[in-house]
Amino acid sequence: MKLLEFKFSLPGWMEDFLCERGDRFTTVKERMRFVVDMAQRNVQESLGGPFAAGIFDEHGTLIAPGVNLVTSSNCSILHAEIVAIILAQKRLGRYDIGAGGKSYYELVTSTEPCAMCFGAIPWSGISCVVCGARSVDAQSIGFDEGPKPSDWWKALQERKIKVVRDVLRQEAISVLKDYTRRGGLIYNAGKRK
Repeated sequence: MKLLEFKFSLPGWMEDFLCERGDRFTTVKERMRFVVDMAQRNVQESLGGPFAAGIFDEHGTLIAPGVNLVTSSNCSILHAEIVAIILAQKRLGRYDIGAGGKSYYELVTSTEPCAMCFGAIPWSGISCVVCGARSVDAQSIGFDEGPKPSDWWKALQERKIKVVRDVLRQEAISVLKDYTRRGGLIYNAGKRK
């Protein structure tokens, strides 16, 4: 059997998008605006789902962007949060982004994390999670967010991971709705019809 290899890349539009926007965002709303705009661009380009995320340092500098690549890469785990986490770990050269709590890093995501992304957050070393749309907003257009505790944010806070919800929620919801208007694929693998 030949050994398999897995690689992925951010979409080609990302380079110009990053050059236009810069990499420093001083307020949480600026960071969320950047992430929501990334999600919208991903929808316009039809290269994945309507989700985006970014990891930022304590100064608001972008460490790694992430967009949903599930459909374009045929890989169910390439959610925006996972992509951003992987790229941040590669850029920083460590699996523990926060270096054992010595460094502050914030995950800003256009929609609250699904069950898989929720599970990855404590292992990543993230200090704070900032969310736009809620899981119920993603579920309202047909996405299955998986078996996650209803008070998931409390579970993260118990692990000393700060959670901020509803930042630019309506703008993030607009991206989800636009995705369905454009006929975006609602991918729920393994779900019986």
